[in-house]
Amino acid sequence: MNGSNSSFQESSPTSQPDEHSHNHHTDHTHEPVKSVHPHVHSEESLRKIVNRLSRIEGHVRGIKTMVQQSSPCPDVLLQIAAVRGALDRVARIVLDEHLTECIARASKEGNIEIEIAQLKAALDRFLP
Repeated sequence: MNGSNSSFQESSPTSQPDEHSHNHHTDHTHEPVKSVHPHVHSEESLRKIVNRLSRIEGHVRGIKTMVQQSSPCPDVLLQIAAVRGALDRVARIVLDEHLTECIARASKEGNIEIEIAQLKAALDRFLP
């Protein structure tokens, strides 16, 4: 751990023709939320998000090692702050994509009310 979170910097995802469909989750039970439409995202977008999460996962393992090696508390806290920031950036990407892809699609399909309600429920859990 070098005290820097620059390894988390990456450009925002862009849409690509290859797409992947999945269900979104709004709680920690891992039960899929029934949506009124399939959530479709580009393979490129999913790859970038998964890559970011993999780097975050590695960073968390590094923090665990720091704690096991009795690294100074300020150093550990700095690394935890870096992980928090990286997770916030991933959340922002997911939210941006949801708004531009899923909410826009629901609006066109005439079922925006359900999608907005689901988004509000997710944000209630996500935001402090």
